[in-house]
Amino acid sequence: MASSNQHGLRIGWIGAGRMGFELAARLLRAGCDVSVWNRTRSKAEPLSELGATIVDSPADLAGCDIVFTMVAGPDDFKAVTIEDGGVLAAEGVAPRVLVDSSTVSAEASEAVRAHAAERGTGVLAAPVSGNPKVVKAGRLTVVASGPEDAFEIARPYLELFGEGVTYVGEGDSARLVKLCHNLMLGIVAQTLAEITVLAEKGGVERSRFLEFLNASVMGSTFTRYKSPALVNLDFTPTFTPVLLRKDFDLGIEAAEELGVQLPLAERCRELVQHLIDEGFVDTDFAAMIEVQARAAGMELTPENVPVPTGLEPASEPPVPSA
Repeated sequence: MASSNQHGLRIGWIGAGRMGFELAARLLRAGCDVSVWNRTRSKAEPLSELGATIVDSPADLAGCDIVFTMVAGPDDFKAVTIEDGGVLAAEGVAPRVLVDSSTVSAEASEAVRAHAAERGTGVLAAPVSGNPKVVKAGRLTVVASGPEDAFEIARPYLELFGEGVTYVGEGDSARLVKLCHNLMLGIVAQTLAEITVLAEKGGVERSRFLEFLNASVMGSTFTRYKSPALVNLDFTPTFTPVLLRKDFDLGIEAAEELGVQLPLAERCRELVQHLIDEGFVDTDFAAMIEVQARAAGMELTPENVPVPTGLEPASEPPVPSA
């Protein structure tokens, strides 16, 4: 069990889904004092074995110095912050900094930011790049925006998440950066599914094709860690098609507001919607390969071979100073 209050600042955590759980666990293993709320309490309770205090309401976290939120969408974000029982709705007390790592709309972000300003709370948008496997390997990256003084308070803890934190200035620009990132994520995943099916229909085993691709200049951390799913057809979810479509919707909406054309992203959004229509809702978005195979008149089977992920565990994160 991690020691309590080792670093002075009290940390609140809202949202113990797949990503939220792993990130909260990472803070706890570094010796941070973390209190956690999750809508389904049982999902958060295993964190108590690492030293977390499990609370009954987001409002119970109002006395923390920094509160992190990682929830599914804009309605959830407003519910856990500014609505009844929210961390910013408690009487007489509010956190110094609210760090949101969700992907939410500009409207929801502005509503929370305005309410937080009245309470004297600095709000950082701090979306992340990666999935639970990436977190465990210490390879997660963070982009943050908001008041610089709030960022300096939160930065030592954001740095515990993984490999790096990029500060992109005041305001909400980090959310746009993350949407741009996830548009590319979806497009690359769709391309990877298409070319892998093409290679297999031409007689090349998926594992051999991806081995070549990943060793080439076109290989990346992303193509390597998605390869096991494509080869062995293991679609245990790290990021679902429904969540990916939400990000495409938000990204395309932002592009329309800024007057930027996204023809490739718009087509990919249609393909993600088709994936959902085909019943791939609670699976990983790597299931794109199944839809591409069906369109090519193929029935895929797992190759059942070991495939490197490229995610070698990093050393334990450094301990932040008080």
